[in-house]
Amino acid sequence: MIILPDLNPLNVGLIAWILLGYILGSIPFGLILARVMGLGNLREVGSGNIGATNVLRTGSKRAAALTLIFDGGKGAFAVLIAQNISGDAAGQIAGLWAMLGHCYPVWLQFKGGKGVATLLGVFLALNLQIGLSCCVTWLATVAVMRISSLSALVAVLSVILWILIFAQPSLLALSVALIALIFWRHRENIQRLLAGTEPKIGQKG
Repeated sequence: MIILPDLNPLNVGLIAWILLGYILGSIPFGLILARVMGLGNLREVGSGNIGATNVLRTGSKRAAALTLIFDGGKGAFAVLIAQNISGDAAGQIAGLWAMLGHCYPVWLQFKGGKGVATLLGVFLALNLQIGLSCCVTWLATVAVMRISSLSALVAVLSVILWILIFAQPSLLALSVALIALIFWRHRENIQRLLAGTEPKIGQKG
């Protein structure tokens, strides 16, 4: 006897938001923009990462800024679509899978970016106050330290603080999961930070 899966509306909706988040998140805007703008193969530049920091190593601030915007935008877009149709829980699911799609895109053999811009977009959509506070934290740390990875890690950790300040406990579990993901993706950067060898913005590495 063949047992068919339970295709009730809740399961169908869950699958839909997982797929939406993952597909949107897995669009490699850094690679696409680098090729469209004639900057070469981003995999052969700097660290080979597909994020805005590595795009900046091509020498194009415009391409880096666009990558930052689009990588954040895809996370926000996934959340807003799911949220507006099925509520806050659906938005969080779509946001989580947008992050996973960005970090582990099937089209790139699961070798994607580190997820910081996408995380900022996800939180801007989930709660504007928290998202903006994280962005300000990131910008302030960049301005003072001039180290992209350190600024990213500080901004990501600050999510917990802003969740507590703005009393949004429903976002706590998601934030812990995403912080863990980003720290894992930055494990080599953390080793270099501890060794004092992490390059500053504008340096190669």
